[in-house]
Amino acid sequence: MEIMEQVHEGMHVVASDGKKIGKVEDLKMGDPEAVTSDGQTDPETGGLANTVIESFAVSSSLPRHAAERLLRIGYVKVNRSGFLAGHGYFASDELDRVDGDTLWLKAGRNADS
Repeated sequence: MEIMEQVHEGMHVVASDGKKIGKVEDLKMGDPEAVTSDGQTDPETGGLANTVIESFAVSSSLPRHAAERLLRIGYVKVNRSGFLAGHGYFASDELDRVDGDTLWLKAGRNADS
């Protein structure tokens, strides 16, 4: 079973060293067959895929290229706790494992992301 399939809202999120980062607030499964923003239309809305990407980029405060990548491969939105409160986004390829009610990030991923 893939890691993303085991993730659910409310899970604790920790860095590879065990440092608490926060809790899963939201997640989106990736769609590797998704259209890109290169002038293609979204089959569900008939509108440009750009609209979805731009909307996510604005709402997440992420650069456009990062927002497009996260929509394609999937992501976890984390409500960070402590000093660096706010939200963080972690791509599905940055997730290491799920252990009980805890989501572990791969080495090199931390609360600064």
